[in-house]
Parts: sequence; C-alpha cells; structure tokens
Amino acid sequence: MRLYIGNLPYSVDDSSLTQTFAQYGEVANATVIMDRMTGRSKGFGFVEMPNDAEAEGAIKALDNSDMDGRNIKVNVARPREERAPRRPRY
Repeated sequence: MRLYIGNLPYSVDDSSLTQTFAQYGEVANATVIMDRMTGRSKGFGFVEMPNDAEAEGAIKALDNSDMDGRNIKVNVARPREERAPRRPRY
C-alpha cells in the first residue's frame, strides 16, 4: 500500500521517514519529495508498505501526530494523475 505523508518538517529525510514508519511494519520504500530548483524538501512524501494491515495501523497511529513540531497527515495515496506535457517557457 502506498501512503501519502503531508505537512512534513523540512528536516525530515528518506531515512528518518523510513525509521518512523518501520515501527509499524515493513517499509519497502520511503521518499521525501524534493524541489528540483532549491534541493529542499517540498514538505510531503510517500511510503510504500507491502502489508496492508500494517499500513492501516501506521495510518491510524501517525495521522495527525506530531513530528518535530508539525502535525503530519497520513493517508492512502491517490493514483498519480496523468498530466499534459509542460510547454517550454520562452
């Protein structure tokens, strides 16, 4: 199950996100989304957990919980929407 994690503190990286969710079960992948221009976190990320029951437990335990002073949002990620190709800027 793929989870969306929002309102992440900018100090969180892939490793700390993995550690947080590993308390609730196996984590296949954890990624904090980074801004291409600045290299800083965009404040959200995704965690993939192969066991749906463990993922549900993580959602219940971590949604609206405090992480470094911010209340994070955790829910099932929606499928990625197809977007039209970006037009070049001139």
